[in-house]
Amino acid sequence: MFRIDAHTHVFPDSVMVERAALCSSDTWFGLLYENPLARLATVEDLIDSMDVAGIDHSVICGFPWRDTGVCDVHNGYMQEAAQRYPGRLSWLGIVSPAHGGRSAKVAVDLFNRGAAGIGELNADAQGFDLEATGKMTEAFEVCSELQKPVLLHASEPVGHFYPGKGSATPARFLNFVSSFPDLRVVAAHWGGGLPFYELMPEVRLAARNVVYDSAASTYLYDFNVFRTVIDLAGRDKVLFGSDFPVLRQDRFVRRVSSVEWSCPDEELAVMGGNAARTYGISLQGITQP
Repeated sequence: MFRIDAHTHVFPDSVMVERAALCSSDTWFGLLYENPLARLATVEDLIDSMDVAGIDHSVICGFPWRDTGVCDVHNGYMQEAAQRYPGRLSWLGIVSPAHGGRSAKVAVDLFNRGAAGIGELNADAQGFDLEATGKMTEAFEVCSELQKPVLLHASEPVGHFYPGKGSATPARFLNFVSSFPDLRVVAAHWGGGLPFYELMPEVRLAARNVVYDSAASTYLYDFNVFRTVIDLAGRDKVLFGSDFPVLRQDRFVRRVSSVEWSCPDEELAVMGGNAARTYGISLQGITQP
């Protein structure tokens, strides 16, 4: 069985070196990484983790920077990483509202360079409104036109507070996808609970092009969430994703092994097939360690 981790983060050495300065200049980065115990990982760290956990392929993200210069550096790092580890990595480009009217051209350039989509974008971190996307609208429109997925941070309207939770709750998320009905959207962190509302016919219709990843599940839900969302939204709408290095991949894989799959095909879909379809990953091209 091929395992694809659909949600991981890696950082270039320059971010490690400039960590303190970036914590001061980027409010959201500071919120998450001011604590020296908050781990940053390089692509080498990720590859080592994948080998231990039995992960065949990972989709790598950077960070939702506002500064276009930092976006460029991070995008270059992820592009080079995917080229260095062919068959093991796909990458998502970072686009900032600060690109302004150039956001669509930036997105197209990233796709031409090999990006499988864009993300993880974060409305709170990057200063755009999910209900009035402003300078990001053109980027979302070009992604819709080119059938490229967008990974978006989502958060729960209830429950405990944690750094980085934000305000991208299901109501706002639903307004966003309703504005871009043909856009392929990956709703991170179980969509902040959006799939629980798919019992409502109008929500199911509006979210027809939305899939949900399991990033950071351990901090948010008990692992019945896998079975519950599959039963509510369908097995084709769930992507295994760890949020590495927030969570260790090996521990996450072990915990997911407790899920009661209804059939082998269901496990194959959630653990790799859905991510392959969403991000255009060729299973034949995956190099197993």
